[in-house]
Amino acid sequence: MGTDDVPLDDKAKRMRDLLSSFYSPDPSMSSSPDTTSLSSSKRTTLDDINSPSFDPDQYMDLLVQKSNLERLLQRHVELAAEMKNLDTDLQMLVYENYNKFISATDTIKRMNSNIVGMESNMEQLLEKIMSVQSRSHGVNTSLFEKREHIEKLHRTRNLLRKVQFIYDLPARLGKCIKAEAYADAVRFYTGAMPILKAYGDSSFQDCKRASEEAIAIIINNLEGKIFSDSESIQARAEAAVLLKQLDFPVESLKARLLEKLAQSVADLQLKTEEVSNASVDSKDPPKEGSIPGSAPAGNHEASVREFAEAVRAYCVIFPDSESQLVKLAQSVVTKHFEMTDEYVQTKIPSAELLRVLRLIWKDVLLMDEVLHEAALPDYSLEAAKVAVKQYVASTFSHLLHDISDSLTKVHARQKERAEEYSLQDALEASKKAVLQGSMDVLLNFHQILEDNLELLVQLKDMIVDLVQEGFQDFFRALDDHFLLLSGGSNSVEHDQGFAEGTQADKAFAGLVLVLAQLSVFIEQTAIPKITEARSHEIAASFSGGGARGYEYGPAFVPGEICRIFRSAGEKFLHLYINMRTQRISILLKKRFTTPNWVKHKEPREVHMFVDLFLQELEAIGCEVKQILPQGHRRHRRNDSNGSSASSRSNPLREEKSSRSSSQRARSQLLETHLAKLFKQKVEIFTKVEFTQESVVTTIVKLCLKSLQEFIRLQTFNRSGFQQIQLDIQFLRTPLKEIVEDEAAIDFLLDEVIVAGSERCLDPIPLEPPILDRLIQAKLAKTRDQNPITP
Repeated sequence: MGTDDVPLDDKAKRMRDLLSSFYSPDPSMSSSPDTTSLSSSKRTTLDDINSPSFDPDQYMDLLVQKSNLERLLQRHVELAAEMKNLDTDLQMLVYENYNKFISATDTIKRMNSNIVGMESNMEQLLEKIMSVQSRSHGVNTSLFEKREHIEKLHRTRNLLRKVQFIYDLPARLGKCIKAEAYADAVRFYTGAMPILKAYGDSSFQDCKRASEEAIAIIINNLEGKIFSDSESIQARAEAAVLLKQLDFPVESLKARLLEKLAQSVADLQLKTEEVSNASVDSKDPPKEGSIPGSAPAGNHEASVREFAEAVRAYCVIFPDSESQLVKLAQSVVTKHFEMTDEYVQTKIPSAELLRVLRLIWKDVLLMDEVLHEAALPDYSLEAAKVAVKQYVASTFSHLLHDISDSLTKVHARQKERAEEYSLQDALEASKKAVLQGSMDVLLNFHQILEDNLELLVQLKDMIVDLVQEGFQDFFRALDDHFLLLSGGSNSVEHDQGFAEGTQADKAFAGLVLVLAQLSVFIEQTAIPKITEARSHEIAASFSGGGARGYEYGPAFVPGEICRIFRSAGEKFLHLYINMRTQRISILLKKRFTTPNWVKHKEPREVHMFVDLFLQELEAIGCEVKQILPQGHRRHRRNDSNGSSASSRSNPLREEKSSRSSSQRARSQLLETHLAKLFKQKVEIFTKVEFTQESVVTTIVKLCLKSLQEFIRLQTFNRSGFQQIQLDIQFLRTPLKEIVEDEAAIDFLLDEVIVAGSERCLDPIPLEPPILDRLIQAKLAKTRDQNPITP
């Protein structure tokens, strides 16, 4: 085995051990702790040739016992190759280190040559420094007397200036009083106080008396300034500072000044008109609804600055009153956010909220400069959290209100004009309110998150969570609101102002159908588009998932919302079908419970309930055409495929000429039941789809089942049974024109006739010619009543 066949890891380990043994005389220090631990574990094996405790005799004995001659020769070749490689590696290490030693020797030689001559240069530099020092000393000695004389003259000049200032002090104070420059007067007087205290009773007695009289006048004027309501807070605070500099007892003024400061807090509260004017440029016309002559935002900023300066002065005057000032400053921020909380309850865009928060944050920074102890940024941050939460909740509440209005205001308009209720307009308006309203909400919050206002930057994660949770809660609340609208005609009529009677039932059923299709739209269109907008267009703002953390999962779960509205859509669609079916069932029940079927007369024409039934189905068709898409027709079959679609194919009419006895009729009824057993099985009730044909077909099926049950509760004579036969036969053609499952309708119509025959005392059907003649007469009458205009 050659050297190339040795595994790379083993070769690298041997190289490291070789290098360690070359540079470290201590074998225990030749490897890292991990390598040492590995080596110590290998020492227990006898075949570790690199181990310090390697025993060659034991190794050879073990190798001879375990290996044959061929393996021993192979191992001999391997060891020879390894020894050759190690010798080569050792020579390379020696050559490389030898080159390094030569390079280091050359470097030391160059350093020795460069240092030569540096000592002589340092000695020359020292001699020059000593020469400069001696000359400087000589100059100072020669100028000492003249310098002392100059300093004495300068001191005398300063003393004369002070004496002149003392003599001029009364006149200066008088000028300051006339000019109301009280700050300069106090500065002049306090500057002269040390001299007046020292020489005021001797040399400067007259000057002291005149100055004190002027200062008394200044003190009176400053007191009047403090207690004057016409003066600003800043002016009163400056007057108090000046009085304190004059050693006037201003503690008595503390309560009064604090009271004035507290009164100014109410004037600093932001007002809606100030927020509105802050957004109006000087060249633009005022916004609609703004109060004419209202103070612009600049006046508010000036007032806040004045309040901040007053606080600054108050801190200087009364350093122990920080707690009271902190409460006042926090009350200003609190009143600002109280106005904000009221403002966000109205329907405002995000730009308005940002404008309010900017004004508040500017006030906070101004006051924080003078009263850092109040920690107003942190205090306003907590208040801003509440304001933002209310804004998010208010935004989704207004969106929910807009969607509710879109579902009902079209009906209100149509009601005022006494026109037909437009379900399509209500659906389109509701779709727009849901989708466009949701996108507008996303853009609103996107603008807030993209704003660089420091107050909002700190709340970004919280806003992301609030928006996502808001969308989740909004769609759940929207589902609850849909349930409320469809909960019952009484509650909805009372809440939404629907009229009573037939029109109210029609409007309410139509609203349920709108809710069904709107739920499908939310599941299939609105939620995917909102999710796509969050994922792409506004990904920079809503990325990261907020501050909830991954352990709580996402706040907005589109899949859950889609499941909610998928279930809601199916529920509302079934509710609409049940409402329409119940209305028709009342008509059918009245038809079959009113007459005395045992004494019914021979049928002369199709009963008028058929027209009412078809009118109700036509009204349903008009509703579903406005809301639902068109589907496809299925299970079409001709009259020749075993159906009883015509009078000649009905098993009850195969022996219609035999009217002689009821026994023959019972035999015919038995044959009919036997034929039903062998007839192809028809699936009656299938899953309702969101199509026009599926909904109408389901309603017709339910109505026919109800008709069958009503018939089973009655007892008929021959004429009554024939009347039912005539009515049902007339219904076949118009019903099959509006349904998609003709086979099921044929089957149910046959079931109705069979139920009538089972409850008939003498079930003899009408003869086909008579049946056809009565049907044709009804058709001709219908054409005469409803002529087709060219």
